[in-house]
Amino acid sequence: MVTILGLDPGLARTGIGLVRGRGTTISSYSFGCIETSKEAALPERLNKIYGQVSELLTGEKPDLMVVEDIFSLREYPRSGIMLGKVTGVLLLAGCQQGVLVREVAVREAKKVLTGSGSASKNQLERAVRHALGHEGAIRPDHASDALALALIGLFRFS
Repeated sequence: MVTILGLDPGLARTGIGLVRGRGTTISSYSFGCIETSKEAALPERLNKIYGQVSELLTGEKPDLMVVEDIFSLREYPRSGIMLGKVTGVLLLAGCQQGVLVREVAVREAKKVLTGSGSASKNQLERAVRHALGHEGAIRPDHASDALALALIGLFRFS
């Protein structure tokens, strides 16, 4: 049995998905988000994300952490830079806890779970829900995306 932590980086909300299992068999899962206030200074927000992920890593001791690889849209370069900062603290937390870390592109996660790299967020959420046998929608989207990453880790890297 392995434990995989999926993280969907975001400054306002970093999605968290935790899956336990082996191969394609899932024994348990959980999900949530780390939320930060836009009123807080950037260093405080990054510190909160880093601290909560570090606590999660210490408590859950995952075998693997899968982080969504950042991408940047030409129209919104600052968003890409901000995601890079959040991703940096996530990678640092994993490294400091001695956890194996893999970065996975969102298109790859979508392709593995839905069959299409250009699937919508709703299609991906439904595929995650189906894979887990979860009743009802998985919200917020960041948590669903993080679970998708954890599932990829379980299916591909365990």
